[in-house]
Amino acid sequence: MTEADIEVRLSGLADLRAAIGQAIVGQAAVVEQLLIGLIAGGHCLLEGVPGLGKTLLVRSLGEALHLDFRRVQFTPDLMPSDILGTELLEEDHGTGKRHFRFQQGPVFTNLLLADELNRTPPKTQAALLEAMQERTVSYGGTTHVLPTPFFVLATQNPIEQAGTYPLPEAQLDRFLLHVRLDYPTEAEERDILAATTGSGLATVPRVMSGDDVLALQSLVRDVHLSPDLLDWITRLIRATRPGEAMPDAVRSYVRWGAGPRAGQSLVLAAKARALLHGRLAATREDVAALAAPVLRHRLILAFAAEAEGISPDTVVDRLLATVRGPGA
Repeated sequence: MTEADIEVRLSGLADLRAAIGQAIVGQAAVVEQLLIGLIAGGHCLLEGVPGLGKTLLVRSLGEALHLDFRRVQFTPDLMPSDILGTELLEEDHGTGKRHFRFQQGPVFTNLLLADELNRTPPKTQAALLEAMQERTVSYGGTTHVLPTPFFVLATQNPIEQAGTYPLPEAQLDRFLLHVRLDYPTEAEERDILAATTGSGLATVPRVMSGDDVLALQSLVRDVHLSPDLLDWITRLIRATRPGEAMPDAVRSYVRWGAGPRAGQSLVLAAKARALLHGRLAATREDVAALAAPVLRHRLILAFAAEAEGISPDTVVDRLLATVRGPGA
């Protein structure tokens, strides 16, 4: 890829961010993390209270991309076949013979919005595991390949616990980033009220194709990350695991740490953030900015943390402050 091609790809990212901004007020950090997940080739879990625009945000991303977009509302009665698809018995009217034909489910898309994923039982949650990790669906002894690119954006409500099923650690680990949405500022909320209660509705232009996304995903892996940064990421991940490498500042708060997939995610996310900011080399700031979204859903805290009000983000902040970084 030539330097001119790279500049075109980077300008496309700026256009994509601007297109989403046509419908979304504020939430700049959240939009950035979603774009990082997209070009890093991972999946994102969005968490926030109702009414913050999680579904609108994902729909706006789908509208800005020339990609197939589908939404599945996860409910307690949803079955795996409702997501993956099922086999239908059909009859050939010419010969009278019957045969099974696989009817693809909504997972066969480019951008899948799994709305309120934690409202469906573990059996249905697990149906997404193979699709998220392998980009394939196995049914009836046959493996079906999903379209590319394939990007899952799942949402969950952190407040309501009745009738929900917590996501298992194995599935949480498949999400590149755990993105949290906070309440808007006063100025942003005023703009939201003005934009959503008038007669004119915001439209999101389509600015990027699937081939552009695939090219960016390939370019992300070519972004430079120095050996010193790689060493620091390795130490950060190992410091989350109870043992000799864990700093005393968090030792009593973590029951189970992050696995190697967390390190892979942090490297790719840091590279993607560098590219999003127009750089071809990742920096310490890229790693620090994404440590919490990468690790917060991969840490299992001990009872002492809950008793003292220590959150996963607090643990990550302490790790960043105590684990020796590049040049330290």
